[in-house]
Amino acid sequence: MVKRKKFTLMPAITLAALSLMVALPTLSNMHLYAATAQHYKVVTVQPGDTLWSIAASNTTSSGDVQETIDRISDANHLHATSLEPGQRLRVPQ
Repeated sequence: MVKRKKFTLMPAITLAALSLMVALPTLSNMHLYAATAQHYKVVTVQPGDTLWSIAASNTTSSGDVQETIDRISDANHLHATSLEPGQRLRVPQ
């Protein structure tokens, strides 16, 4: 008669424990950051205003006016560059 080896869970438990020993320190060092809330200034378009003039007046000296135009267009879902007097625009700060 041949003796059959008894199946044990010990190798599987050992492998799982070793995996946790490697994974837990890595996972505990992870940091999750929430996106900062976007702040807006509301600007009412005056006669003669252009998207460029509004963006230029709301761009820092070291900033890029075209990037500000893109951000204003995105925030207001603008598809054209023409503005109407009285139109209210959200300008990202």
